[in-house]
Amino acid sequence: MAAVNIPRLDLNDYIYGTPEQKKKFSEDLGNAYQETGFVTIANHGMTPELINELYTEVKNFFELPEAVKMKYEIPELAGQRGYTSKGKEKAKDSKTPDLKEFWQRGQTVTDNDPVKNEYPDNCVVAEAPRFNTITQEVYERLEASGKHLLQAIADYLGLPTTYFDDKVHNGNSILRAIHYFPIEDPDSIPADAVRAGAHEDINLITLLIGASADGLEVLTRDGEWFPVKAHGEDIVVNVGDMLQRLTNNKLKSTTHRVVNPPRELMKTSRFSVPFFLHPKSEMDLSCLASCIDADNPKAYSDITAGEYLDERLKEIGLKK
Repeated sequence: MAAVNIPRLDLNDYIYGTPEQKKKFSEDLGNAYQETGFVTIANHGMTPELINELYTEVKNFFELPEAVKMKYEIPELAGQRGYTSKGKEKAKDSKTPDLKEFWQRGQTVTDNDPVKNEYPDNCVVAEAPRFNTITQEVYERLEASGKHLLQAIADYLGLPTTYFDDKVHNGNSILRAIHYFPIEDPDSIPADAVRAGAHEDINLITLLIGASADGLEVLTRDGEWFPVKAHGEDIVVNVGDMLQRLTNNKLKSTTHRVVNPPRELMKTSRFSVPFFLHPKSEMDLSCLASCIDADNPKAYSDITAGEYLDERLKEIGLKK
């Protein structure tokens, strides 16, 4: 297999570095996003202790009785807040649901921004008070890191550094806690059932806190699946379809999946916590003029982030 460019970058080089360090970070990030769409990031603003506690609380939540979790499933919110039970979400072109259940927390608007009226309230789990607090803290820290990464992407694209700032301030971002549940009898599930079918993310960028087990793979340009492993406490950050669309395919939203473990490990759980960084719904995703030329004609029709999100939620089975 050819070498795959998934570099390990230190976010502190961009936030606190010299002009040369900032420029190198931005170029390394942009080059990787042009080639593979994935990087791993060190110094992302979360301590190992915070991550460990997050995973403890996530595990505790999913161990609650089914009847308790179902209290927090609100079908009319299309999975955008609270609990989504097993068998609900599938990859865009798949007929078989993923082998997972999940929880979603959204934006908390604290500055009287009228966008607050667009967002449903977050669900509060009465049975797990610390779960509510820690998911809010992790949301805020990943949102802050994501804003710095978008500034580096803006630099790479030759846009003003602050190009994305107002678009993602109080954006429609989501923190998702996922439980890939144990399969007691592997012969009882459909042959094509996997933990997460091959898909691309919808949003601008995704920040993934290291999962509790292996399984994440990306599809290379050569059509081969390549396992992505973060180093220690690093996070994995990949391009989503909104950013690919905005940049007229210059930055790649790479197909990825979560494969099932070996048969002998099918009875074990896997936990994962991605942060899907979304802009406000009115953001214009029309291809940037600077990314269109004779060799790269405009590939997408004009659309807003909100319209695009609705379209995609229907495709993956969360919205009717």
